Amino acid sequence: MNGTDVRVRFAPSPTGYLHVGGARTAIFNWLFARHHKGAFILRIEDTDVERSTVESEVALIDDLRWLGLDWDEGPGVGGSGSDSVGVGAGGSGSDGDCGPYRQSERLDIYNEHAARLVAEGRAFPCFCTDEVVSAKREVAMAAGKPPQYDGTCRSLSSDEIAARRAEGIPEVVRFIIPSGDVRFADLIRGDIKLESNMVGDFVIVRSNGIPTYNFAAAIDDHLMRITHVLRGEEHLPNTLRQILIYQAFGFDVPQFGHLSLILAEDKSKLSKRHGATSVEELRVSGYLPGAVLNYLVLLGWSHPEEKEVLSIEELTAAYSLDRVSKSPSVYDREKLKWMNGQYIRATDVETLFDVADPFFPDYVRDSYDRVGRVKILELLHEKIDTLAELYDKSSPFRSPPVYDDEALEILDMPEAKAALKALADALSASTEEFTGQLFKSLVKQAGKETGQKGKALFFPVRAALTGSVHGPDLAGVAELKGKDEVMRMLVGGA
Repeated sequence: MNGTDVRVRFAPSPTGYLHVGGARTAIFNWLFARHHKGAFILRIEDTDVERSTVESEVALIDDLRWLGLDWDEGPGVGGSGSDSVGVGAGGSGSDGDCGPYRQSERLDIYNEHAARLVAEGRAFPCFCTDEVVSAKREVAMAAGKPPQYDGTCRSLSSDEIAARRAEGIPEVVRFIIPSGDVRFADLIRGDIKLESNMVGDFVIVRSNGIPTYNFAAAIDDHLMRITHVLRGEEHLPNTLRQILIYQAFGFDVPQFGHLSLILAEDKSKLSKRHGATSVEELRVSGYLPGAVLNYLVLLGWSHPEEKEVLSIEELTAAYSLDRVSKSPSVYDREKLKWMNGQYIRATDVETLFDVADPFFPDYVRDSYDRVGRVKILELLHEKIDTLAELYDKSSPFRSPPVYDDEALEILDMPEAKAALKALADALSASTEEFTGQLFKSLVKQAGKETGQKGKALFFPVRAALTGSVHGPDLAGVAELKGKDEVMRMLVGGA
């Protein structure tokens, strides 16, 4: 396949945060384009005027950029226009050769195409109110017929149309469904047959002049020269309508590939009750973009060598639709967390620090400078799977410590008090520069003096310094706290 022949698009509606399902669709399109050296287009489908917002568009674009997805054409990219994003945010949305890339700025294009269909007898103005249409559907259902529009206005004469318009009756434009089946070779699911009588004459332009999704998407995909449409299987009914529109205009039909659903672990539809399901939620929960992208790719696609942790270069090189599954994928939060942990541990601390730093609790940020916080991250680096875990994992660095029940019980033991006193005395007598290595040697010295070793020695020391018997490398913690702080904790614990 020649890369110049490949043009795919991701076309979100700015009505909320980017869901993981939408993110996967964007990633699959992006990888397909990059693998074939084609073009990835971002189009904003904002014709839902009641729900579309500037804030949602900005958030969607921010999420895509956070994931590392760039686009060749779309708002701010591909031409000489402004780099601003967001409806009404100052950008024309017309960057690139096929813009504008916001549907709200393409209304004249849709109206021209709708008028053409009406003129050619492939669409008609309809004056039936929503209430009338709903009543007709109920009658059809009661009679055991499909709840479709019954064609009341399809045969109106020009005089009848003019009379209704003169009365000021609102009108929509409906597409006339031709008879016959629609067949196409789905890139993922194989040969598919859809019966056109599954739908009635559907609306393509609403009474407010705004096009419906299927009409606008079909027109845009043609004018933007989209060659492959990769999207969720829930769009199959839309594919029927869009192919009929392509055929009515005589447009070339792009190749379609319908991705399987993403399900929750209980095999139900993925929703907020299953935890973080948007890219924004994953970001604020301390996930890394590379890990999220890597994991989402594996929801419905597998590497030829069954590798799981893959760089973006490896993913791009190996990506192909013949390894995309037809079966639903399960969104496994524990697997995602594991994947994120792999990425955290594979990232050097200095690189990780800037994104990790905001996750530290205030008492760490108030008590330690940047150098100190980097050292804390070094100590916790191997012990976290998400950056959000830094909040709780940082508790050993609280001053004074907050002692848990187990620590208090241990510190109350006579042998624990003896070990802490011996260590405090050794530390007080030492004139060497205080380091983690010195601390370790003094702990061993205290152990020899008291005859204690293992947990009997280290649990009391850790409990006194951190408030818990579990945590990161104790010598590293002591060095960061410093000699004076360690002495106070030992004396207090003893």
